[in-house]
Amino acid sequence: MRAEVHDTGIALVFGGSRGIGRASAERLAECGLAVVIAYRSDETAALDAVTSIRQAGGRAEALRADVCDEAAVRGAFREVAAMEGLLRTVVFSAGITSDGLLATMSAESWSRVIDTNLTGAFHVSRQSVKAMRKTGGSIVLVSSTSGISGQPGQGNYSASKGGINALTQSLAKEVAGLGIRVNAVAPGFTDTDMLRRMDAKARAEYAALIPLGRVADPREVAFAIEFLAGPHSSYTTGQILAVDGGITA
Repeated sequence: MRAEVHDTGIALVFGGSRGIGRASAERLAECGLAVVIAYRSDETAALDAVTSIRQAGGRAEALRADVCDEAAVRGAFREVAAMEGLLRTVVFSAGITSDGLLATMSAESWSRVIDTNLTGAFHVSRQSVKAMRKTGGSIVLVSSTSGISGQPGQGNYSASKGGINALTQSLAKEVAGLGIRVNAVAPGFTDTDMLRRMDAKARAEYAALIPLGRVADPREVAFAIEFLAGPHSSYTTGQILAVDGGITA
């Protein structure tokens, strides 16, 4: 479905090679934005996403950037600054899990999730503000319903996503005067690689708890990201939008 054109600027999507990030990159391209897909390691998936967008008539590039590496994130923004067009939207969709009960969780598992999910969001958000401070724009962070209500066995993940929610609200107040909006989406169970790695029985049990009776398609979350990134949410900032089939209602 072709969307209303937002503008002719650039959307930089971290974690854009798979799952919600890829669906968001494809949707923003449909809105007329030139999309830059930033990926950590899976070049094949990133280039496949670029090809998909181009075949649909959109504009896309890919670049490698580990969100845990401050210098790499800074370099990604430098590359985008050298491109034709203004950076209008930054989406942070990079994230990992390493589940386990807190009492037996290793410090490495804790740090790896926090470093990627939360410190990565900090690196990306800080560079976004620097890049958009004179032009305005929109930052959309991908959180989780686990950040709204912490889940057992996900102490590290829930803490990282809860931190993203607080970061969203704090930063939104800091940069509103610069014309920069900061929002987050908090997806529930979504049909991504992360969910598919779960046991089939466990997936079915979780789906049964969702009022709408099913998990989300990544594009359903991407539509919410498009809304928060685009002109129809011009008076919306500092919000955490749950896209969860009603599970947090």
